[in-house]
Amino acid sequence: MRIEGGFWGRYQTLNREATIPHGMRMLEESGSLENLRIAAGLTSGGYSMPLFRDSDVYKMLEAIAWERAHGADAGQDQFLADTAGLLARAQQPDGYLNSYVQVVESGKRFGNPAMGHELYCAGHLLQAAVADLRTGGDPNGLAAVARRFADLLAGPDLPDGFVPGHPEVEMALVELYRTVGSAKFLDLAADLVSRRGRSTLRWRTVGQVYEPAYFQDEVPFEQAEEIRGHAVRALYLLCGATDLYLETGPPGLIRGAMAQWDDMVSAKTYLTGGIGSRHKREAFGDQFELPPDRAYCESCAATASIMWNWRMLLATGDARFADLMERTLYNGFLASLGLDGKSFFYVNPLHTRSPRHRERWPYCACCPPNIMRLLASLDHYVATSTEGGLQIHQFASGQVRADLAVGRFAIEMATDYPDDGTLRLRLRQAPDGPAELAVRMPGWASGASATLNERPTHAEPGDDQYLRISRVWAPGDQLDVEFPLQVRTIYPAPDIDAVRSCVAYERGPIVYCFEGVDLPGTDRLRGAAVRPGAKPSELPGTDVAGHRVTGLSVPGQIVAAEPAGWPYLDHPPGGDNGTGDRQARYTELRAIPYYAWANRGPSDMRVWIPEHAGAGEGTGS
Repeated sequence: MRIEGGFWGRYQTLNREATIPHGMRMLEESGSLENLRIAAGLTSGGYSMPLFRDSDVYKMLEAIAWERAHGADAGQDQFLADTAGLLARAQQPDGYLNSYVQVVESGKRFGNPAMGHELYCAGHLLQAAVADLRTGGDPNGLAAVARRFADLLAGPDLPDGFVPGHPEVEMALVELYRTVGSAKFLDLAADLVSRRGRSTLRWRTVGQVYEPAYFQDEVPFEQAEEIRGHAVRALYLLCGATDLYLETGPPGLIRGAMAQWDDMVSAKTYLTGGIGSRHKREAFGDQFELPPDRAYCESCAATASIMWNWRMLLATGDARFADLMERTLYNGFLASLGLDGKSFFYVNPLHTRSPRHRERWPYCACCPPNIMRLLASLDHYVATSTEGGLQIHQFASGQVRADLAVGRFAIEMATDYPDDGTLRLRLRQAPDGPAELAVRMPGWASGASATLNERPTHAEPGDDQYLRISRVWAPGDQLDVEFPLQVRTIYPAPDIDAVRSCVAYERGPIVYCFEGVDLPGTDRLRGAAVRPGAKPSELPGTDVAGHRVTGLSVPGQIVAAEPAGWPYLDHPPGGDNGTGDRQARYTELRAIPYYAWANRGPSDMRVWIPEHAGAGEGTGS
């Protein structure tokens, strides 16, 4: 797939022209590149923390490499080549490379498995090299640096029983195996996953003890019944284990992965697809512990969720994994990046009482380059092929090509999704014999319809949520799919106490939110509520910081603030306070896509909004 234009094409252009260049500058300003110069002996000075800054550099190189597939950029190519040269200078003769260990720890390797992040950084180096090789990079450049380090890790230097406290290298080793064909990298990935569950990982710091469950190390992977601990660590480990299943097939790996997916989706995922409810330790909470205002939902966790769900989709062919990918892409992930392409959120709550500002570059900068590499590689997450057919999982404008056993599919895909629900697939080249074309029917899209060459098709989605059409195709054939984009009112399950008596709104894959900046006569959401059963109306072309989106208008009210003092009432909010005066002002509440919030200056925000009886009375709605 090559994305061209449309919603995601615009974001890829923003990534190429604004986000990646901004990141290149920030790697210099933050000291990440200087750390490597110090390790190479080119300069001297103090080390810029945190200790895993090397990984920010590697993720940036991966983003640049994937972006190369969309066309050459001389400045970015030069940055990659120069940085690869710097890494070669910093790398030790036997292949070891970690600027923190080399500069701060005097070369003491593998001494802190729980929090040292050595193999985490190494994994990102390997993934950058894989991207470089797959997009025509110099095999004697970045790839050679990564290969030397990988060869070291696959040798006798890695201590027996060493378990990396932050998974990442496992999936990177599988990808390196797929790219260069050396089985020792696959074997090392399998060995590292098998080492977990012996409770060897534990970390003590001032006033705190990080137990093995935080590191997903208290039970073997295959025996896990719930997803737990640090969210990004958990999801990266699941990526690696699922990759291993895809390559080697042990049933225990997919059983453990499915058990954790079921636990995550049934009780530990936010409406936006965001993951991780606890700020303390950046971790999963208990089942249904999903407070909107204390949601952590780290941007890296959203990226990791998309990566893992893609692997689960490849393993099973089940559309529910593509559905969760879509939800997370348009909401929990995309909200992490400002509309200017140069501002970021590390944490993505669903409710803020005080104004929030996006950061130009956070001190812990793991998230921005993660955003960049996912956007640059998004083409890979759209479609798959088998010997007998082509499957469309996500919807974007561009060109799709697949070589089947009976010939080539070449399809032009056009859509204004998610603003419009029409998807058009026009064949430019068709296989020589019968072939299947499959299109995912999103779980929210009840009433979707399709026409083939302008005639209604009798095909119906199967149990796997895919519309499948098998036939002898011809160039010029056209399949049109129409997804209804009615606004949906969403209610929380009774178990989610934190948002009881609240509602949220969705349209297609988009989750909406309310910002105080949109309330007439006030800039605060305090006291805002909607009427039970309120019918939102669409506001096409709503301007958000110069960007046109489909907004919503919902009948509601603003409850006047009560006198300061005791924050509890003896009458319903907005009702008669005993004086005969109503304490509510009726108004239309405006909502915008959640991904677009915090782009118009400081404002409070909420996704879940209270539903009060009487809200909106007198509006005529």
